[in-house]
Parts: sequence; C-alpha cells; structure tokens
Amino acid sequence: MSDHKIDISRNKKARFEYEILENFEAGIVLKGTEVKSIRQKKVSIQEAYAKIKNGEVFIVGMNVSIYEQGNRFNHEPLRERKLLMHRHEIKRLIGKLNEKGYTLVPLSMYIKNGKVKVELGLAKGKTTHDKRRTIQDRDMKRDMQRDIKKYT
Repeated sequence: MSDHKIDISRNKKARFEYEILENFEAGIVLKGTEVKSIRQKKVSIQEAYAKIKNGEVFIVGMNVSIYEQGNRFNHEPLRERKLLMHRHEIKRLIGKLNEKGYTLVPLSMYIKNGKVKVELGLAKGKTTHDKRRTIQDRDMKRDMQRDIKKYT
C-alpha cells in the first residue's frame, strides 16, 4: 500500500522560532464539517500548540474555518481537538515536556491514505541569538545558490 500524502498546511514559523528535536505523527478526532473545511485547505496551524491532559494529547489554537454548506451542524472553529497517538509515545512525551523549555508544536498537516494527520515537533525555544544565526545561514545559502547559478 503506497503512502499517498496531500499537504494541507505548514507552520513555517515553527522551524524559525523553535529548535525541533523530534517529530511525531498523530491523527486527529474531527467532525464531518471540519474534514470538509480541511480538504478545502481552510485551516491554520500557525498559532497552534499541543498539550497533554489526563494522559491524552490535544491540539489547541488550530483554526478550522466554518464550512459554508454546514448549516446548524457546523463546528466551533477554535475548539480543542484530541490527537490520536500510541500510549508509549504519549508517556515519552510526558517525560520530555516536564523538562523545562520543551513544547509540542504542529509542523504540518496533511491527508495520508484518506486520514487527516498532524506532524508534531518536540521543540525547544530558540534565543534571539539563535534566530539571528538562522537568518544568517539562510542568507549565505541563498547567496551561494545565486553565485552557482551565475557561473554555470
């Protein structure tokens, strides 16, 4: 069975703001109108983060726009949504998140084999110095690519 993946949303800010230490894939518990909005790419994970409550993982701050044809059965755009992960992954995350400075941020959202999935990153916040370094590295790579193009 091939892994057919359709990208829905990316959190570009996350890799700049945080140092990503580990990646996890999680399913999401959604309502029907939410799935339809997500398939139309009307979702934002920029301000979202994940938290663990009572041994379960939830995504907070993910904005799924209201589905236009949804009538009275529509969903709440900013509600907390439960994430589906293996118990051993959750236990490991609880241990890591109890350490100071670690957080869970969504990196991307995609549809894999008909199911909506979220890629979570175990992250540690970057300092201003680290962010400047990231910008500097990115600029150097861009200049090198430009020079290579110019001389080939």
